[in-house]
Amino acid sequence: MAAATAASVNPPPPQQPAPKAVRVVVKGRVQGVFFRDWTVETARALGLAGWVRNRRDGTVEALLSGDPAKVDEMVARRLPVGPPAAAVTAVLPSPADPLDPSEGFQRKPTA
Repeated sequence: MAAATAASVNPPPPQQPAPKAVRVVVKGRVQGVFFRDWTVETARALGLAGWVRNRRDGTVEALLSGDPAKVDEMVARRLPVGPPAAAVTAVLPSPADPLDPSEGFQRKPTA
């Protein structure tokens, strides 16, 4: 009987939403303006896993994985602005497979 009482007093913890992952290509003046380091700092502050790298075509590519609301915030509100010296002209998202959160957020070499 005590177990039933304890269960009613302590409801189960809320379910975490299924993780979401998005691969984005960011266009504009996004290289040589602290964009990758800013992305690492911002993604880590939001609790996201993934990576960011420069591409030889002048864009920046990133994989963002984690809480859907945080991924959406990064794609819709943070990346379009970027760091102060950046001038973002487009953020092009596409679906991706979620990463294990323990992988953290990394800066990768240019591809």
